[in-house]
Amino acid sequence: MKLSSTAILALAISSITATAYAETQSQAFTPVTVKDKSAQSEATGFIDGQSLSGTTRNWYSNEDKQRDGVYEYERHGQTLEGSRRINWVQGTILNYSSGFTQGTVGFSTEVAAYNAIALDRSREDIKGGSNRTLAHSNGDAVDQWSKLGLANVKARFSNSTLTVGRQSYSSPQVDTIGNRALPSSFQGASLKIGELDNLAFDFATFDRVSPRMEQSQQKFRSEYGNRSVESDHIYTGGITYNPLASLTTSLWATQAKDFWNQYYFGASHVLGDSQVLSLTTGLNYYKTQDEGKKLLGDIDNDTYSLSFGLTHQAHSLTFSYQEVNGNEYFDYLHETNGIYLANSLLSDFNGPNEKSFQIAYGLNMAEYGVPGLKFNLYQARGWGIDGTHYNGNGGVEGKGYDGIQSQDGEHHYEYGIGASYAVQSGPLKATAIRATYTTHRASEQQSDGSINEFRLVTTIPFNIL
Repeated sequence: MKLSSTAILALAISSITATAYAETQSQAFTPVTVKDKSAQSEATGFIDGQSLSGTTRNWYSNEDKQRDGVYEYERHGQTLEGSRRINWVQGTILNYSSGFTQGTVGFSTEVAAYNAIALDRSREDIKGGSNRTLAHSNGDAVDQWSKLGLANVKARFSNSTLTVGRQSYSSPQVDTIGNRALPSSFQGASLKIGELDNLAFDFATFDRVSPRMEQSQQKFRSEYGNRSVESDHIYTGGITYNPLASLTTSLWATQAKDFWNQYYFGASHVLGDSQVLSLTTGLNYYKTQDEGKKLLGDIDNDTYSLSFGLTHQAHSLTFSYQEVNGNEYFDYLHETNGIYLANSLLSDFNGPNEKSFQIAYGLNMAEYGVPGLKFNLYQARGWGIDGTHYNGNGGVEGKGYDGIQSQDGEHHYEYGIGASYAVQSGPLKATAIRATYTTHRASEQQSDGSINEFRLVTTIPFNIL
């Protein structure tokens, strides 16, 4: 990994600062031991352990492109343009989970029905549909639609579980993304081995993704590469290890067949007492190299982020530096949240050879007698974007990331402000309301463009059984 002088200096300064405060957060070594309890031995049975629950989410977004940016849509055979796009969708999930059967090996099942209702159906507003509102080929919104978001069978032995079917999954490279009215999910098999304290193993293989706002399943695509090429299979595996009570580390490897091999290392450490002053240090590192048929062309990319967060009672201040070392984008799988980088915001700040810095402030009003109410604001800047050395050397139609050669010294910035509230008690307990306003401004060839966006999202959980 190539750490810049900026990152090394920041790490040194933070280490010196941290030593000035008492280590209230335990720094004790935690040995790896075999768990003395078996989750399967406490199984209550298929029926007795069942549950029926769900959530309903009202998701509203209002985007306004700036500096002559436009969205296009069709009406009566004409292509029309407009700078504003509005999406308003109600997404509801009804989830049934059985308990595990008793015995040495227990079996259970999980089934979840997803439903979406387009509350704004104006063709002019939704601009032909996107991953926000499902639309017909003529650009009209699909009024309402449903699908099986989850459908799987699980087998558990001791503290280890095999899941087969459509499922949610979480890892630094294949992660369910839930930033729309409905989340994505994956078709395949996963195994979680949890027999040891402080050390867990995960393995999975998937061949299809169920997108957030579509009814069908798809093969996997790249988020930033040529969307006409697909990967037939994803293989992933990882280790999570907590050597200290205050330190979490993880190491993962993922192969997107004929796209890339991608390796990840992450670490998070907490030092001190947040009532006085605590320091949270986070490191995320990805190494990506082309694989197999190289459908996206040559890829050789090292990307990392380094963050330092200071917390004093209600207040937190975080500094994050991120750097891409490669002549192509740092890329990840479409319809996943497989980007655990600190500066992945409205923009991912992942351009070729890009460097970026973010400063963020958070306020937790629980310290002032209003639990559940939080505010945050941030600003991030990216610079040095240079795709002029990219040649692709293969890939579909010659280059998997064709077009980035025009990015020469590009730069951009983003700032945002948000407020959220979670109901603490009563029949609406855990209901969450979040409002955010984000502004992004970019130089001419930077890929994200200039845009303002306002989002208002309300999520209400409910239990039936």
